[in-house]
Amino acid sequence: MLKISPIPAFSDNYIWHLTRGDEHWVVDPGDARPVIEALGDSALSGILITHHHLDHTGGVAQLSTRFQCPVYGPASIKGVTEPLTDGDQRELLGLPLRVMAVPGHTLDHLALLLEEENPGGAPRAHLFCGDTLFAAGCGRLFEGTPAQMYASLSKLGALPPETKVYCAHEYTLANLHFAEAAEPGNTAIVNRLAEAEALRANDRPTLPSTIGEELATNPFLRCHIPAVARRALNHGADGSLENPDEVQVFTLLRSWKDNF
Repeated sequence: MLKISPIPAFSDNYIWHLTRGDEHWVVDPGDARPVIEALGDSALSGILITHHHLDHTGGVAQLSTRFQCPVYGPASIKGVTEPLTDGDQRELLGLPLRVMAVPGHTLDHLALLLEEENPGGAPRAHLFCGDTLFAAGCGRLFEGTPAQMYASLSKLGALPPETKVYCAHEYTLANLHFAEAAEPGNTAIVNRLAEAEALRANDRPTLPSTIGEELATNPFLRCHIPAVARRALNHGADGSLENPDEVQVFTLLRSWKDNF
């Protein structure tokens, strides 16, 4: 049976630890030390990387050398032994893995969808989305354009609502406070914020979330909602956009969040 656990790193990163049988994989190991501690006497079977930022790759060289394991990720990253690209399908932990290009935060960013069998029902899907989609938020645009990022988020938002979302940072509380400002009166946001505050008060992760939860509470996936568009437009004070399209709403929201 597949088990997925967070390994905390730095101040707010999560390195996701996947185990099934005797296999151990990690996603985005920015630091080797906590991974080695989490493994104990077990060996690391492999590494998955979503994008090139150091807080996601800093532990790769030490781990891959120590355990002589493969490294899957964008071809642009030094140390990757198994390059991945959009549309690739691989097998990981005996389960199907699908690769999606999601540029925006960086141009090389990938999202990885692992499907677990579910007797009597649709497969359980697990999405490792790095810094593209956050709980109630999204990543900053360091390399891509707003149009690229919005297209990437829309691609992830089209996944089945029960898909579990494993992003790489514990940003949920700050994101939900922004979501409240972007869409006042959304009771789903209010309820989610209360739940997240209770979890963090007990030093528990707010992740994973689900695609359904993001569609209901994440303003960056709700640019089509008139109330969100109005708030973004009013905050942006851009009188030239009387009827903004969704990419324009997203652009205003992202700029607002950058300075929130």
